[in-house]
Amino acid sequence: MTNSDNNSPSPRNIFFNRVLAVLLLVLTLMTARELTAQTPGAKSPSQGGMPQGGMATGPAQEAVFDSRHRPITAGGFVKTGPVVFMNTAERAGLTSWHHTAGTLEKRYILEAKGPGVALLDYDNDGWLDIYFVNGSTFNALDGKEASPQAALFHNNHDGTFTNVAVKAGVTNDRWGYGVVIGDYDNDGWPDIYVSNYGKNRLYHNNHDGTFTDVADKTGVALGGWSTGATFGDYDGDGRLDLFVAGYIRFDLNNLPTNRTVAGGYPSCSYHSNPVMCGPRGLPGEHDHLFHNNGDGTFTDASEKLGVSDPNGYYGLGALFVDVNGDGKPDLIVANDSTPNYLYINKGNGTFEDQSYASGLAVNEDGREVANMGLAAGDYENNGHLDLVSTTFSDDYDVIFRNDGHGNFTDVSFESGIAAPTMPFVGFADGFLDYDNDGWKDLLIVNGHVYPTVDKTEAGTSYAQRPLLFHNLKNGKFELIPAVEGTGLATVSVGRGGAFGDLFNDGKIDVVIANMDQVPVLLRNVNPDHHHWVEMKLVGGPKSPRDAVGAAVYLTAGGIRQRGDVLSGGSYLSSNDMRVHFGLGDATAVDSVEIHWPSGAIERTKVPNLDRIFTMEEGKGITAELCVACVVGKKP
Repeated sequence: MTNSDNNSPSPRNIFFNRVLAVLLLVLTLMTARELTAQTPGAKSPSQGGMPQGGMATGPAQEAVFDSRHRPITAGGFVKTGPVVFMNTAERAGLTSWHHTAGTLEKRYILEAKGPGVALLDYDNDGWLDIYFVNGSTFNALDGKEASPQAALFHNNHDGTFTNVAVKAGVTNDRWGYGVVIGDYDNDGWPDIYVSNYGKNRLYHNNHDGTFTDVADKTGVALGGWSTGATFGDYDGDGRLDLFVAGYIRFDLNNLPTNRTVAGGYPSCSYHSNPVMCGPRGLPGEHDHLFHNNGDGTFTDASEKLGVSDPNGYYGLGALFVDVNGDGKPDLIVANDSTPNYLYINKGNGTFEDQSYASGLAVNEDGREVANMGLAAGDYENNGHLDLVSTTFSDDYDVIFRNDGHGNFTDVSFESGIAAPTMPFVGFADGFLDYDNDGWKDLLIVNGHVYPTVDKTEAGTSYAQRPLLFHNLKNGKFELIPAVEGTGLATVSVGRGGAFGDLFNDGKIDVVIANMDQVPVLLRNVNPDHHHWVEMKLVGGPKSPRDAVGAAVYLTAGGIRQRGDVLSGGSYLSSNDMRVHFGLGDATAVDSVEIHWPSGAIERTKVPNLDRIFTMEEGKGITAELCVACVVGKKP
């Protein structure tokens, strides 16, 4: 990043941002009053009070059907077109595992959220494994039946996976929601944090294929209802800290049952149909930031740092990511049906709430939306990390374009994302260069929360297909058609999604965790022959060992790309931490510049293409992996 990218905003821009923040706040309060008026006696969404059905904050949109009168969310397929993904979950052995969350009717919101999924190389063999979070049932919570178990699928290096969760000791056996990966003790082995309804788990990697839950011992078990989590070194001491978002204070002794006047929940509806209550009107759970003490324990510093969410917003997505280019990880929280948070890292161990001033709290209408998933990536190749927040149906998924200083503009309509996403309920999302042309594309995982929508004419469905947007290299995206029989035509009740190169072939795949179903594995089969490079970063003594927070700038073919090592994001999930670069028509990499979390900047070159390089801070390239070379496909 050039020095000009790091300059502070001018006084004029600061004044403008403050005026804009006030205007947005007024608009948001007006919106909250309008929403409250829809349910007599109810409080504003973030204050609790009488629950309201539906999570959308926008007005109802016209129903969209395809030529066979199927909702566009489960239809609109084409006979021919580009084949980008195939669902190979069954062939890979992933369909031996099944997610469960309460009942299929979804009477309570506790049954409708989750599950997350994570990609990690838990045994350090150079191949990504997969961790799936499972839910639970009310009978299991009461001890009347066995709890559903999470899955850890070991990568067999041949396109198949084997579930080793029991042997590894990571079955969770609690009502799980999210998962995030990070090497919190800098021993070179990835650890697993699982967020639950009830106590959370921190699975410490024992280096022998097994894990030990140390959440209570380390002080990060919490309780209540935790959702999105993210690791990041906010104070620059070389150790990963942990942020955990809270969703709802859900009381099993006072269930928010629809049309139970005695319980204070008279009527919750969506498109005039009775549905589960919440999140609106239910009390929100607070957020927690745990400081890593360096001795195997954490201290809750949430209130001290001003990130505890005293408003009780409904936190779902969370991500430590540097949005203003100063090398310090900032903190973003995607809040459901309430404004987003953006806490700017001041570089002295403290944060400043810039949610409204940055433009990230609400959309361009000044309206809070049902934020769920978070994607971060430089889709314009200008060195700035942009953000995408997925939302509820009757609303659009939001692209927040970053000016490089952490100020965001909603460009959803002009980018071409808004209109196609309105009928869908978006959850997981991620930037990925699926065709290795050097420009980041966008994939969104969808699935409704109300099974009863299948009985309505709302133009939406419970099970929905994913959406893939191709980057047109001019700030705009084009929706890739869903060809019958391919991965993009897979209809499921999608929630979590993790993005990464599962087969070490330079193609980014997507693993989708579904509600009450088996997983989906979108294997990338795009026929392009572009070159690529991937990098696994290893931090030095003053950086986190897994290099979370590092940024890599790669120049090739006249294009300067940015890739970041992030922990968390998407929806309650964790992606491949290796940075991936498609090279388009370039046949060589001109330069690589690594900005380490310690503040050190290293410039290097890669000697070959179509390989995965391990790069250690201060030592350069320490390993090189080329699977195709082993099987004789490449020199």
